[in-house]
Amino acid sequence: MSQEIDLKQIMLQAGGYAPESYRFIRDGLAHTVRTIHGDAALEAPPTSQDDEDSRHVSGEQLCKGLRDFGLDQYGLLARTVLCRWGIRSTEDFGKIIFAMVDAGLMRTTDDDRLEDFVNVYDFSEVFREPDPTGPVAAGSRN
Repeated sequence: MSQEIDLKQIMLQAGGYAPESYRFIRDGLAHTVRTIHGDAALEAPPTSQDDEDSRHVSGEQLCKGLRDFGLDQYGLLARTVLCRWGIRSTEDFGKIIFAMVDAGLMRTTDDDRLEDFVNVYDFSEVFREPDPTGPVAAGSRN
């Protein structure tokens, strides 16, 4: 129970995002690390700074990984789900991540900045819903 209260405090500090966004970011980070560095990167905790550096992903890489993870998890509803949680831009990802860093739940390098998450992509473009008048919809009317 106290972990949930702490999570709510972290999300409040980040900007009032829904508690579900924490799990999404955590799982999306694991997805991104696995995609970029392979499964072995997540098998054992890092034992040195070199191990930790070898798992690092940039803000841009993480935003793209979160996009892919969101689409894998929620398909055409990804944008709707993220917006319901208060996430409407890549900068929102950064705000959540840096709140988690401040709480000691994640780590960054000295080079990581919130600005790395600003305008990585436009949500309305990458989470676009299919055109209801497009070829599939038009073909299904016949």
